[in-house]
Amino acid sequence: MNLRDLVYGLYARRVEGRLDHAQVPKHIGVILDGNRRWAKASGGSAVQGHQAGADKISELLGWCSETEVEVVTLWLLSTDNFDRPEAELIPLLGIIENTVRNLAADGRWRVHHVGTLDLLPARTQTVLKEAEEATGGIDGIIVNVAVGYGGRQEIADAVRSLLLDHSAKGTTFEELAEVVSTDLISEHLYTRGQPDPDLVIRTSGEQRLSGFMLWQSAHSEYYFCEVFWPAFRKVDFLRALRDYAARHRRYGA
Repeated sequence: MNLRDLVYGLYARRVEGRLDHAQVPKHIGVILDGNRRWAKASGGSAVQGHQAGADKISELLGWCSETEVEVVTLWLLSTDNFDRPEAELIPLLGIIENTVRNLAADGRWRVHHVGTLDLLPARTQTVLKEAEEATGGIDGIIVNVAVGYGGRQEIADAVRSLLLDHSAKGTTFEELAEVVSTDLISEHLYTRGQPDPDLVIRTSGEQRLSGFMLWQSAHSEYYFCEVFWPAFRKVDFLRALRDYAARHRRYGA
């Protein structure tokens, strides 16, 4: 261990020691941004950057388990990402598939897909479904893997699901108009039954949501971190939790 690693470890323990565990967010959403820029800065390829980003996920979940987080949502592939060249997209899908398999095989996480399955290749759909089925009985952190995910698409899908559900029950449009509410729409989101994210972390210095959990993040706290996702460290995670704990959440009051 070199001097830099020693100093870093001491600082991380200091931050962790001052963390108020009673103020830890129960649901953390993470926009894993900066894989390609990290790779470029390191002289590597975009695919190498995506793989490095995937390798970081197990570390993050380990930190979450140490701090009593209950739900983690990882944005792995957006609906906009389908516009990327096939030379990047196809390997990226393979990396995502392997990542989901590894999460399911770990035995500690309950994997849940959020996104539109129909947009994904059949093989990716199968991997996501099998991971969800295999981990459904695990009493651990819920890990939402957002693959083929877009916030606007989620709201559109929720409204469509709501309409189809009530149509099957014979509800008229007039009757539905009388009962429709934010709670009713929430029951048809990809994350139905889960708490909304308390904290949303975005790496790489970008300060926007880009459509991430538009409905659920209405009262979320945001933490924007300059570091690229593959270089995200435990101390960066702890800083985000410390920053969150220091805020007074008013919920509009």
